[in-house]
Amino acid sequence: MTRSTLWAGAGLAALALTYMFLFSGLDFGYVIPKRLVRLGAMLIGGICIGWSAITFQTLTNNRILTPAVMGYEAVYLLAQSLLVLLGTQSLVLLGAGGNFALSVALMLAYSWLLHRWLFQDGHSNVYSLLLVGLVLTLVMGTFTQFVQFRTSPGEFSMLLGFTQASFNRAQPEQLLYAGAIVALVCALGLRTLPTLDVLALGRETAISLGVDYRRAVRLQLVLISTLVAVSTSLIGPTAFIGIFVANTAYALARGMRHRVTLPLGCAIAVAIFIAAQLAVEHLFNYRTTVGILVNLVCGAYFLALVVRHRGAQ
Repeated sequence: MTRSTLWAGAGLAALALTYMFLFSGLDFGYVIPKRLVRLGAMLIGGICIGWSAITFQTLTNNRILTPAVMGYEAVYLLAQSLLVLLGTQSLVLLGAGGNFALSVALMLAYSWLLHRWLFQDGHSNVYSLLLVGLVLTLVMGTFTQFVQFRTSPGEFSMLLGFTQASFNRAQPEQLLYAGAIVALVCALGLRTLPTLDVLALGRETAISLGVDYRRAVRLQLVLISTLVAVSTSLIGPTAFIGIFVANTAYALARGMRHRVTLPLGCAIAVAIFIAAQLAVEHLFNYRTTVGILVNLVCGAYFLALVVRHRGAQ
């Protein structure tokens, strides 16, 4: 492990302990168990976001893109809108665990159909996938708005809870299933780190070095879609955070080797979530949400990144 990774791990551990015990009164009967569940959601969500964002930017060779452009979050929001439109009893019948499983299944099915359609002829590439994903995101977003206009004010208020990143709705059984899926994906991903380093050199270079480019890209897209499906179903849409996490990891790692950038990215994402939750609980007294704070900071960073890249051209 590199020095930057060790420092990131130590800082993350200190931040996690601060969140667990700050103003807790050492209440092991209620406060600390609740915070432990939220911390588990932050850990799983941060790993999913950090890993998927960095891997996705490697495949696209673009530092201002995230997997959100593929439409996974749009599928999630559309599904939640339809469930609310059917009536709140549908959410009650599904329960938190059923809603989580349904959301993951729908996003994975969408990803499978998209990949199968675009890669079946052997000629489509990542850029075609990005274009189709962006168009489908806009179409599903428009349809979601149409569905939302047909909901009552009370149902719309409930729906707003699904559009922001939150750790309060995570349940222990959800964390168990999500953690098992993420552990499996990361174990598979660790075996592909050398291939990822080669893919970062570009398509032509990777092919010339003997990488089966099409197969490698499809495998990484499957892993990315699984991670995004789990994180979105568990904590909700996260928008710009992937851009901030990935670019901060590149700056701290001072290189592009994935054995360094991936752990750093995951640690940074978890740290952002913990810091935002601390601010929500102890600074703003629950008068704002984690999603708003994260999108505000990371959205401003995204604009600064775009302006800097534009000025460099």
